[in-house]
Amino acid sequence: MVVISDRISDFIIRIKNAGRISHEDVMVPHSNLIEKIAEKLQKTDFIGEIKILGDKVSNKRIIVKLKYTDKGKHRIQEVKRISKPSKRVYIKAREIVSVKSNTGAIFISTPKGILTGIEAKKEQVGGEALFMIW
Repeated sequence: MVVISDRISDFIIRIKNAGRISHEDVMVPHSNLIEKIAEKLQKTDFIGEIKILGDKVSNKRIIVKLKYTDKGKHRIQEVKRISKPSKRVYIKAREIVSVKSNTGAIFISTPKGILTGIEAKKEQVGGEALFMIW
């Protein structure tokens, strides 16, 4: 059994790589944090439908349907991890900037849950900057 030390990096890289080779969907290990991030990615239109498989904690998986543009390009072009297990990066609401002229998003773990940069600015909360995606 492989132990993943950084589940967020694993999740976003699996989605990005699966899209690069035109997969229809990708399966990732389940965690509550990954589920919340997936829901937010779905809400921001970076991914499609999300299904949770399995009933026991040890064998739960999330299946993520990938999204493509009309021209067949994967919706996610790039991801950049900001905060890592070895170095946490925290930002204040006023420090949040747009990503690729608002065609991308920054995801932040806040006291109000996982929020995009736009939502965090609106709510005036900061937190741990997880990753940027565009």
